[in-house]
Amino acid sequence: MGIAATPATQSESSMPKPPIADRRDHVISHHEISINDPYYWLKDQSYPAIDDEDVLAYLHAENDYFNAIMEPLQPQVEELFEEIKARQVQDESSVPYRDGRFMYQARFIPGKQYRQFVRWRAGIQDDKQSLQPPAEGVQVVLDENVLAEGLDYFRRSGFALDPTQTLLAFGIDDDGSEQFTLRVLNVETGVYLSEAMTNTTGEVVWSSDSKSLFYVVNTDNWRPYRVLRHVLGTDVRLDEVVYEEDDDGFFVGIDQSTSREYLLLSTASNVTSEVRVLSLATPTEVPTLIAERRDQHEYDLDHHRNRFIVRTNDRHKNFRMAFADDQTPTEAHWQPLIEPSDARYITGMRSFDSQLVIAARENGLEQILIADADGAVQSIPFDEAAYSLNLGSNHEPDPDYLRIEYSSLATPETTFDFDFETGELRSRKVQVVPSGHNPKDYVTERIFVEARDGARVPVSIIYAKNTQIDGSAPLYLYGYGAYGASMDPYFRTTILSLINRGFIFAIAHIRGGAELGFSWYEDGKLAKRTNTFNDFVAVARDMIERNYTAKGRIAIMGGSAGGSLMGAAVNQAPELWGAVAAHVPFVDILNTMVDTSLPLTPLEWPEWGNPIEDKTVFEYIRSYSPYDQTQAMRYPPMLVTAGLNDPRVTYWEPAKWVAKIRHLKEDDNILLLKTEMSAGHGGKSGRYDSLREVAEEYAFILDVMNLSK
Repeated sequence: MGIAATPATQSESSMPKPPIADRRDHVISHHEISINDPYYWLKDQSYPAIDDEDVLAYLHAENDYFNAIMEPLQPQVEELFEEIKARQVQDESSVPYRDGRFMYQARFIPGKQYRQFVRWRAGIQDDKQSLQPPAEGVQVVLDENVLAEGLDYFRRSGFALDPTQTLLAFGIDDDGSEQFTLRVLNVETGVYLSEAMTNTTGEVVWSSDSKSLFYVVNTDNWRPYRVLRHVLGTDVRLDEVVYEEDDDGFFVGIDQSTSREYLLLSTASNVTSEVRVLSLATPTEVPTLIAERRDQHEYDLDHHRNRFIVRTNDRHKNFRMAFADDQTPTEAHWQPLIEPSDARYITGMRSFDSQLVIAARENGLEQILIADADGAVQSIPFDEAAYSLNLGSNHEPDPDYLRIEYSSLATPETTFDFDFETGELRSRKVQVVPSGHNPKDYVTERIFVEARDGARVPVSIIYAKNTQIDGSAPLYLYGYGAYGASMDPYFRTTILSLINRGFIFAIAHIRGGAELGFSWYEDGKLAKRTNTFNDFVAVARDMIERNYTAKGRIAIMGGSAGGSLMGAAVNQAPELWGAVAAHVPFVDILNTMVDTSLPLTPLEWPEWGNPIEDKTVFEYIRSYSPYDQTQAMRYPPMLVTAGLNDPRVTYWEPAKWVAKIRHLKEDDNILLLKTEMSAGHGGKSGRYDSLREVAEEYAFILDVMNLSK
């Protein structure tokens, strides 16, 4: 059965009819340019409350239409869901990590949606041997399934144990709004303390004496702006304001130094940052400013024995490393440690008592470097041509080993411990695929595609060995390209359902990400934003020329800022795509960038530009904003998703986009909008619920591309 047009088994009269949104004139004017936005009304004018009956009725009508169209595909959805689920270990557990007196582990209980966190007393050699929990003495510290009981949505933020490891602070979001309520649990007794701090980010740092904790609260429209200190047992309304950020373009965050001696209080925009530090032994003192903010200067720091280690871009966009005595940590006292490099982009660091670990990118690949006291570095080598590499759970200030997570498109995730003393890389766990997986059954490649301006765009590719590279294979092409976020080729069990059905899977590492360094990011933002979209289309055309696939045989997927990519790619080359999945897509870019009532707008100006102040920016954003560029033409089959409580990409952006396409499209291809009415930016929260959403997307793609069987 095909849902791209009228199914063969249903007459045209019996087909469900898509909702048609009212068109209500609403004119916005900037720089003497007036634009009529007939779907402006879909933004509830009482937002962040969403109670407009017309708005809710339209969203429900779209959901009803989605359900009616997808109902014939439910057997395929169920088949895919069970297939994907069969690749998950039902009692999956993390490799335990040591933190002082205890070993900690996160694990799933078969059939449950959420994690359970446990601990047991650590032996002298527990972190050097098998790491298996003992037969007795395992304590359940926190069970998310209990917390999520009766909730449509559940997300925990933070897992902050106090220095005595008796009190656990964490946040709960029960509607997807990313407004967390902080609770404090006595893990020895199982009793919650009476205090509950609302509208927080979920971040918590404890004072050294365990008597107070620091946390961050949001404004009414979701901007993290204030750091408070709460003394246990006191009224939360009396909590001390430690810091408040007045600039709407800056967000506040807190962390604890690896040494556990300092609170690190940061405030940052997308291009500028400022950090203050406070000794956790003296929590009532005023934080010390390390370097006053100045435009385009980004830095962060960690504490290491008696000095601060600083990562800064003050002399080079790829960052350098510096240090300063912890008694004189301000910028004037920074001393060089590792000089910047055109070839190496330093992305992060952890400063342990005896080791400095640096995360970097070289030649488009992630690197983990170990630096000595003089700044000399050695890398931890890996053999594959393309892979994903991350620091794992490293909690103690002076560990004997470094935990690393490694995978590639074909290689399941492996947890390694790198021994600092011997240099040995010891495998602790290899991800198991219960239904079976042999990396040798797949081919992985890394190619470079020439963009229209000559830039060479890397592409990571995987396909089954029996897939013919003759232009007949369907392609599933993914991209993001924003905020300097790198989309690395990690192992995905879900995508195997398409690959095993003959699809080629490719990741386009387009500009706007930072795969090839900070300049790669800069070349895809602001006045160079369209490079991102052009790169993506160039990758698709090149893969057609190389006979990986053919025009109309390409399914594309992207979410959030990657959703703007989907919209721009559809507008630029609709004939290439056989299916489009745009998840919580940021598509009404111009209207959002002129709406200062939204929390993210001022923060986003350094990324997209400020169209309020600059007419050139206004016209440039308008030239590529998917909603503004929606026109009368033929559109490919499209699945669009939204979250009613999403504070990042508000629900009305995808809703308006779909409504406008419905009005203008000149085809009978299917167009679906699914709005999660109890979720936010990340969709449904449970592990099985999220897998079912993937199964729905894949079933849609297979059907509209006539590949169901």
